[in-house]
Amino acid sequence: MNHKRAIILMLDSVGIGGAEDAAKFGDTGADTLGHIARANGGLQIPNLVSLGLAKAAQASTGSPLELSPQPAAGVHLPSKYGFMREISHGKDTSSGHWEMAGAPVLFNWGYFPPAYPSFPADLIEKICQEAGLPGILGNKAASGTVIIEELGEEHIKTGKPICYTSADSVFQIAAHEEHFGLERLYKLCEIAFKHVAPYNIARVIARPFVGEKKGEFTRTKNRHDYSVKPPQPTVLDALKNAGGHVISVGKIADIFAHQGITKAVKASGLAELWDVTLREAKAAPPSSLVFTNFVDFDMVYGHRRDVKGYAQGLSYFDSRLPELAAQLGEEDVVFVTADHGCDPTYTGTDHTREHVPVLMFGKKVCPQFIGGRDTYADLGQTVAAFLGLPPLSVGKSFL
Repeated sequence: MNHKRAIILMLDSVGIGGAEDAAKFGDTGADTLGHIARANGGLQIPNLVSLGLAKAAQASTGSPLELSPQPAAGVHLPSKYGFMREISHGKDTSSGHWEMAGAPVLFNWGYFPPAYPSFPADLIEKICQEAGLPGILGNKAASGTVIIEELGEEHIKTGKPICYTSADSVFQIAAHEEHFGLERLYKLCEIAFKHVAPYNIARVIARPFVGEKKGEFTRTKNRHDYSVKPPQPTVLDALKNAGGHVISVGKIADIFAHQGITKAVKASGLAELWDVTLREAKAAPPSSLVFTNFVDFDMVYGHRRDVKGYAQGLSYFDSRLPELAAQLGEEDVVFVTADHGCDPTYTGTDHTREHVPVLMFGKKVCPQFIGGRDTYADLGQTVAAFLGLPPLSVGKSFL
């Protein structure tokens, strides 16, 4: 068995601009990292800069990344750096993750229209009948936090779940953890997942929340995604099948429909996600992959158009990197990447089609600018090569 260990830090939505096909998605000019930096008068991310992020961003956009005065970096490890292009047909979470693991989505997802009513009447009727519900609320595209504020009190009063969609291929259900019940919400999502299958929908997402009145509602960390399976085996499957260990932190296991996962650890919020990642990486046995999704960049900052919060989140993420670097073994490597953009300065609240960064660092990494990669799958191919697994069907290793 291979004694090496790999760690993927997936910064959900930290795009670095410049996607050649952005116009097709209505995203011409989007640049998540660059626009956040400019809007905040520069970013303070010394460790990511030392690992090549600013150079990767400039290679992607042709413009230098605006940086504020940087304190001394705490990570002094050699790195490879560059950017990756997405070939999947969508700019959604599932497509981005699956492609980087070696399974690009070369088909079109189904989507629900944004305007009320988003969902077909017969679909809602089937779900409500099987779940024993009097009806639903919402039935439109919406921000999850906004629609909970709008309909939370009515949900508690009527017992009707809040159902909504977005620009992603999703059917989302928000319900109160106590008044509606968490397990009842999960069961409802299982029912909905079965009934949305004919519509080619990627995920049904349980969005539990607490609070008693408008202004007090908050979503909890008990979110659960019900996902279709990737279209082909991924590097996660390859490692698991070879007797290795695939440790999911955060929502990774849900995104991959628990395919190729040997251990799933729940966590939410940047601090807890970092704490759990450090713990799992330290304890991981040989031939392991620790894969963490830092969802706050997308869910808390990007979709909510919180430009200042996004910058602060990036600085916090950067500040924890030295802890991980300090505990790496001689053979360990770390990858830093993203799954799409979500430019908080751009029109609307949706994901944006962008290049994403790819950084690889470790004690034995050979420093190199790896350029613009033709597919996110180059990351999965590199992980496979690093861990001594058979080559994937897609992607070129930059090992």
